[in-house]
Amino acid sequence: MQEKIAGLIEYLEGKDIDYADVRYGKIEEQAVSTEEGELQEFDNNTSEGVGIRVIKNGAPGFAATGDLDRLHQTALKALDVADASSRVKGKNMELAEKESIKDYYETSYEKDPFTVSTGEKIELLREAEAKMQDEADLFKTSASLRFRRENRIFADTEGSLIEQELMESGGGIEASAVGEDDLQVRTYPCSFGGNHAKAGYEFVEDMDLIGNAGETAREAEKLAGAEECPHGEFDIVLDSSQLALQIHESIGHPVELDRVFGSEEAYAGTSFLSVEDLNELQYGSECVDVVADATVEGGLGTFGYDDEGVPAQRIPIIESGEFVGFLTSRETAVRLGISSGGASRADGWENIPLIRMTNINLLPGEYSFEELISDIDYGLYLENNRSWSIDDRRLNFQFGCEIAYEIENGRLTGKIFKNPLYTGITPQFWRSCTGICDNEHWQMYGLPNCGKGQPGQRARVGHGSAPARFNNIEVGVERDE
Repeated sequence: MQEKIAGLIEYLEGKDIDYADVRYGKIEEQAVSTEEGELQEFDNNTSEGVGIRVIKNGAPGFAATGDLDRLHQTALKALDVADASSRVKGKNMELAEKESIKDYYETSYEKDPFTVSTGEKIELLREAEAKMQDEADLFKTSASLRFRRENRIFADTEGSLIEQELMESGGGIEASAVGEDDLQVRTYPCSFGGNHAKAGYEFVEDMDLIGNAGETAREAEKLAGAEECPHGEFDIVLDSSQLALQIHESIGHPVELDRVFGSEEAYAGTSFLSVEDLNELQYGSECVDVVADATVEGGLGTFGYDDEGVPAQRIPIIESGEFVGFLTSRETAVRLGISSGGASRADGWENIPLIRMTNINLLPGEYSFEELISDIDYGLYLENNRSWSIDDRRLNFQFGCEIAYEIENGRLTGKIFKNPLYTGITPQFWRSCTGICDNEHWQMYGLPNCGKGQPGQRARVGHGSAPARFNNIEVGVERDE
């Protein structure tokens, strides 16, 4: 395949172009799920193909094919698109400079999930469900596992030739219980399909789905009979799984520079940020430090090189609360006079790369969990996302969680509430952060389905955090007496 790609690059270099790159990809995916102990899904998919991007006369063109015998015809199609684009372009497309790199990168893992038998995977899910059903009176249980292996080759007319093999594993369990007037859900290790990582089957084994099934089920049953979350302004603590989505929606998306420049408007909007905010806006409190780190071990947004051949990096986004960095591609970085931060990625060979999150991580603070809640007179500790809503500019938001634990006089009382939700405005919310737990409590969560672009693409991104405290947050729903 490398020889075919090298030949294609040589062919394109003879077509009077400004630039070209070729991305080969082979993606293997497996999904296994059960519900009420019965197999619901067992799906194996493989796709293979090549995407070709060119810039000619300052205008871009892209084409892709799953027929590896039609590479030159596909290249001509990309050139035709560039020719058409050049007739309506506003200004020439430029790319920030980068190194010419020849390298190989692969995910570090211990156990290839594609060598683990189907029977073993199904049995794990059934045993986890059986444990949940034995421990509580439930309406429904479910469990799932997902795996993905992606082999990539990238080459461009600047001399780069990069090969990567990326492995992903993940899954989770869910218990549902019915109360008098609603249904309550408890998940482990987090909602919407569980946790995922760049790792092998050992990641699934380490989650210990069976060992955590009993507590998950018991809490679902307790929630079904719990009181509604109180309404008011409270000090709250968010666990790492809920913070993952909070970071994703209110930090990760708004710092994507293509949103700021207005080239990502139709799908989920733009951003409240502007270029003028860089190094000027107080995004959060002094204890808030956020990085975009594509190098962290196991992060779902970890890789060796992005889809423009730019090396994975650790880019500061927020330092001591100050906004200091965007997520960039070569096309957007050049407009700021900087090099790309390596955040240009496609969800497969058939799509053109967009700016996507890597691992957007809230760095750990200095508190133990007991210290974090010790000065809260009355507040709530919220776990696991259940719903979210945020406006197109990523300013006004509302998040619902699975469970709220009562905090009184600096301690968890043991009482729980159902249907907790909280609302806020992004900068004000992050400025209200008054403490973050230490590295011992820091954990990565992987989101495999971040949507963006038209046609839509799903990115695999990660978020690391430790439980964090926020003061005077509006919680709950005001109800008529």
